[in-house]
Amino acid sequence: MELVEVELARVVIHQKGDQQYIHLRERNGNRGFPIVIGFHEVEEINRKLCGVQPPRPLTHDLIGRIVANLGHRLRRVVINELREGTFYAMLVLGKKDAGPDDLHAECTVDCRPSDAIALAVQTGAPIQVARAVFEEVDTD
Repeated sequence: MELVEVELARVVIHQKGDQQYIHLRERNGNRGFPIVIGFHEVEEINRKLCGVQPPRPLTHDLIGRIVANLGHRLRRVVINELREGTFYAMLVLGKKDAGPDDLHAECTVDCRPSDAIALAVQTGAPIQVARAVFEEVDTD
């Protein structure tokens, strides 16, 4: 699967309504697209971007701690599919002590893009999009 590195370009929060938006843009290009997410998910991403630390760990904090305590780290997030208007993503986890080229130490976990991006913002992991997703977004 050919991947394109992207960045979280914009977070749009609508106080009235359930649909919130995050916009991803190619790191070395002009293409981009929005993803519709829920209010709680956009709030979590925004908290991470603003560096707000809640007094107790929230769900994404907990997930990050579990991954770390099991000896892994988030290597990258991949938006790997667009099917019937819904984006799909996966977390690519690797062992903490593995080198960047040790692909045998990787495992993937299916997840929603909003959760993946919240974890990427939290950990500083890169966000990538399958080239096929970009091509499908361009044709819509």
